[in-house]
Amino acid sequence: MEMVLSVAIIFTLVASALILLRHGNVRCKGEMPTSLFTFIAILFTSGLDVGLIMFPLTEFPVYASEAEYGFANPLAIEFGFWGFLVWGFYFLTTFYFVLIEPRVRLFEIPLIKFINNLVIIGTCAFTGFLFLSYLPSYIEGISPAMTYGLVALVVLAAVWSSSDVRYVKLLSVASTWLFIALIIAMWLNTGAGVQGLGSTVAGIGEYFTNIHQFITPITDYHAFYLFWWFSWSIMIGQFVARFSGGLKAWQLCVSMLVVPSIPIAIWFSVLYLHFEQTLAIGGLLNLAMVVVGVIFVINSLDSLIRLYTTNLRIEAEKLGSVRYVALNWTLMFGLVLLFQFTPLKIEWVGLAVIGLYGLIAILLWQRRRQLNQLGEAVSQVSRASAKAG
Repeated sequence: MEMVLSVAIIFTLVASALILLRHGNVRCKGEMPTSLFTFIAILFTSGLDVGLIMFPLTEFPVYASEAEYGFANPLAIEFGFWGFLVWGFYFLTTFYFVLIEPRVRLFEIPLIKFINNLVIIGTCAFTGFLFLSYLPSYIEGISPAMTYGLVALVVLAAVWSSSDVRYVKLLSVASTWLFIALIIAMWLNTGAGVQGLGSTVAGIGEYFTNIHQFITPITDYHAFYLFWWFSWSIMIGQFVARFSGGLKAWQLCVSMLVVPSIPIAIWFSVLYLHFEQTLAIGGLLNLAMVVVGVIFVINSLDSLIRLYTTNLRIEAEKLGSVRYVALNWTLMFGLVLLFQFTPLKIEWVGLAVIGLYGLIAILLWQRRRQLNQLGEAVSQVSRASAKAG
């Protein structure tokens, strides 16, 4: 399975490089273009979930103690699992859904449509399952009944917010600012100051000097992360493509790799300071982490629910608000419990996405003449726009 994963990653990187070489100056504008800040906010909050908030403090000790990760410090390892290069998955799918899918309509083929929606629903449920699994670690003394009840409410809030596209922009921008506020509060708690934080952030440089190590799985746990990123990539590309504001492809790629990686790097550095200093996180800070984590979960579930309901044509406008909420809440919460009480794994979903990548690649190869004509037409439009500008 790891061999399949490694080949898929290399294919993704090569495909992205070819896009940039051939179509780097093509503008990527979606059907609902937004400002760069709003686009990145939507990408950041939809493309990440509660794991960003809750995983690092439990993972730093593992990366510090296990020999497989000895080539870099734990902070650089953590960043490598969450930042920079892996966001290239999202660039590839966003480019595809902005410029290619509207012309070839491969995702309207029944088999591809079925697999796509199955992947979206499964990954959506896994997000809720992660929240369910880690919640007892962050709310001390919470009972199982309260845990399930809170997860049920979060799923309900996500389903309700997905009923109107206006909410996603509001939620994404608001949660981005809340996350920035949480970073500042946690940083102040360390007492490290600007210089201390800066020297810690500099430790992430070991990721870039060892970036080749992160292309293929380091361990089974790293493979889990990579399958997880694959499972998200198709869906996030579909969702955020509509909000792309018209950046050139190379600008879009740089923005998607660099801009989200900056707050991730600072956030992980702040948490790493807590790990190094063995600082306890309690009271209001712990509550703030839970609140931001909850909002991230709502954002993620919102985007995924909106995506599969649109694909399946079971939107709130068609079903009515009450039926829409009841149907999707029952489906999502039921699947969260399925992840909890069965051996279902996100790796299986990621493997299905890799298979979908392969199927799309074969179909695009069969349509290469059509795509070449499309490429020439897009280049002509880009040159005309450049002259007009």
